[in-house]
Amino acid sequence: MKKALLTGITGQDGSFLAEFLLEKGYEVHGVIRRSSSYNQERLEEILTEAEAGILFNNENFHLHYGDVTDTSNVIRLIGDIRPDEIYNLAAQSHVRVSFDMPGYTLDVDGKGTLNILEAVRILGLTEKTRIYQASTSELFGKVQEVPQKETTPFYPRSPYGVAKIYGYWITKNYRESYNMFAVNGILFNHESERRGETFVTRKITLAAARIVQGKQKKLMLGNLDSLRDWGYAKDYVECMWLILQHDTPEDFVIATGEMHSVREFVELSFKHVGIEIEWSGQGVEEKGVNKATGEVIVEVDPKFFRPSEVEQLLGDPTKSRTLLGWNPTKTPFDELVRIMVKADMRKVEKEDKVKKMFD
Repeated sequence: MKKALLTGITGQDGSFLAEFLLEKGYEVHGVIRRSSSYNQERLEEILTEAEAGILFNNENFHLHYGDVTDTSNVIRLIGDIRPDEIYNLAAQSHVRVSFDMPGYTLDVDGKGTLNILEAVRILGLTEKTRIYQASTSELFGKVQEVPQKETTPFYPRSPYGVAKIYGYWITKNYRESYNMFAVNGILFNHESERRGETFVTRKITLAAARIVQGKQKKLMLGNLDSLRDWGYAKDYVECMWLILQHDTPEDFVIATGEMHSVREFVELSFKHVGIEIEWSGQGVEEKGVNKATGEVIVEVDPKFFRPSEVEQLLGDPTKSRTLLGWNPTKTPFDELVRIMVKADMRKVEKEDKVKKMFD
């Protein structure tokens, strides 16, 4: 039985990957940060909470307290577990927040990656342990060519992108210096019903559900013209696994090869709840109007603009498709939005039922 160690397991990707690996017969170990509040909602399909502690639904699933910025903790965990595969998904991954917390973003996204690589080297596991580093399309930032592929020059436009560049290059450096199976998966935007509520896609689908159910009046957004390559996170974790099963350690772009605007994401989300959006105005004055009622339900707020904007990101998944046999469009864009909206409709309905119980 293979052992896998996942950092960032409580996140969107980590929870999907944990489920995927357990289905593959892995013994899965996840790293969680100590918190005074319950932070394992995305793992509820795998574990249940009981008064006496945590009872695991799957005997092959184990959680450990830790933090990738704590060097000694990383060395101890990897030394105790001696994993066959490490998936480093831990990150401060919110691009806009990285402008407010650049130092912390660098510590987690940059130094955290180094700590894992160095721990594997120090412990003499370079021939046993394969390492996957979750890289990002934000490396490309001010894009130098369209679409972006593995050989496209980097030009990050945020502290998040810059920190991830360190993670990318230190992974490649350890691969070449110590003959380690250490690889980067350059993931373009990938969303799901488990996406954090502060990310723009989830913010949109949740607002659509709340507005149609009368729980919210307006949706406030930043740049509606931003173009992104959006895929389904549940599909992307399969590609992460395939990269580590490849015969040779190589870096791969993980993307759909399709690009859509934030405006289009808004239109489709509201369409799935039965609202047709009409647009008026331009720039910061642009508004989205409910065609049936004439009510303004979408507005632009400059506070959501980034100090340096990334206008478009479009990945080329040719290498992942041809060498790994991965299907980048297994879940089409429209279906991704539908999945997210449907989940958020249920979430809002559930919240309303709970509220009525205590009214």
